[in-house]
Amino acid sequence: MTDRLCRQHRPAGQTPSSTNLAGTVPRSGLGTAPRLALGCAARQTDPRREGDKGVTLILLPGLLCDAALWREQIAHFASKVQTDTARPVAVQVADLTLDDSIAAMAARVLSWAPNRFSLAGLSMGGYVAQEILRQAPQRVERLALLDTSARPDSPDQTARRRGLIDLARRGRFRGVTPRLLPLLLSAHRLQDAALTGAVMAMAERVGSEAYLRQQTAILNRIDSRPSLPAITCPTLVICGREDALTPLDHSEELAASIPAARLAVIDGCGHLSTMETPDEVNTLLDQWLGSAS
Repeated sequence: MTDRLCRQHRPAGQTPSSTNLAGTVPRSGLGTAPRLALGCAARQTDPRREGDKGVTLILLPGLLCDAALWREQIAHFASKVQTDTARPVAVQVADLTLDDSIAAMAARVLSWAPNRFSLAGLSMGGYVAQEILRQAPQRVERLALLDTSARPDSPDQTARRRGLIDLARRGRFRGVTPRLLPLLLSAHRLQDAALTGAVMAMAERVGSEAYLRQQTAILNRIDSRPSLPAITCPTLVICGREDALTPLDHSEELAASIPAARLAVIDGCGHLSTMETPDEVNTLLDQWLGSAS
């Protein structure tokens, strides 16, 4: 089933008025769950204790992204804590900057995650999500794959990625430059200074050393397509219609290959759907979690 969503623009960084999001995710060692510092509209939750009462949602960022990629989703679920007491959502954002393989990233998440959880990953985070389903399918209640792919790199993509790795190793890491933004955002949002600034700031925070580890992991990832039919949990696939990095046919392939998958296409949206069209993504995640109000 494919859903089509029309874009509803909201300026970047504008969060629901009832939510005060005041924190980021510190880096953590193996076996330690990253913590979210949420403001007064939310409450800190430990999914190891509370996961059985509600939903633990683990969010997986993409290449050169951090918790700011999911800022609007964190704020959304924080604002619902006080109103949706029957099924609270405890949100954790994984740190995917510490390992140089997709398998190691997945193993690190599983080392601190509760026994059962829902999982959402965007771009590289989607690669990690698919690996988590290979390593521990029984632990994932629901899966959301946003603007991602199951395919390995093409030869041209491999050559381009190796060139970027070489430049970074020679000290020429430049993060996300204005020239790269058209790959990440739809054309009509490229003049949105708040949005483009947030994207470039994420890359600066992640930095060159983590970038090298992430690019190495992506470069060496396996072809996930053969394992897709084994995914049996309810799965939501989201794609921006203008996604230039992982075009719509990649998401269509995911949805067609995963037995319990639903595809939602967001019009007027590029690769970073959580930042560009947060309201549409939040609505879809609510429906996927069964917590729409």
